[in-house]
Amino acid sequence: MEASAHEGRRRRPSRPGAAVLGAVAGIAVTVTAVAVLWWPRADVVQESRAPADVEYADGSRHHLALVEERTLSGRETYRLVVGRDPGHGYGHHVDLGSGVAAEGIESAEWTAAGVRVQFGTGHRVFVPASLFVGGR
Repeated sequence: MEASAHEGRRRRPSRPGAAVLGAVAGIAVTVTAVAVLWWPRADVVQESRAPADVEYADGSRHHLALVEERTLSGRETYRLVVGRDPGHGYGHHVDLGSGVAAEGIESAEWTAAGVRVQFGTGHRVFVPASLFVGGR
């Protein structure tokens, strides 16, 4: 009988290193994707609502939120959102540094002219009603 050409060769053992390397790469990609999707992150840290006796031209009740934003690099900033959306998805935005808003809102005074916000750091911001009335 004649021996086939393949009978004399040895089979190479499988390479478990490639499977391990693939698993490690998959985990790294997943962790990176989760980090990128999770950041930047924005959280409402304080809210205020205009009292019922303060009326604006659009007839809506207005809301204010202090939103803390964190980036992947660890940078923290704040944004004040004033408008008629109770979920704070839209409205007038005022960007604030962490030195202004890190201690939070001490008080919010709503008037027909607008809202005056006093921060724990002593800073004050006045947002005229003309900037947030009517869905702006």
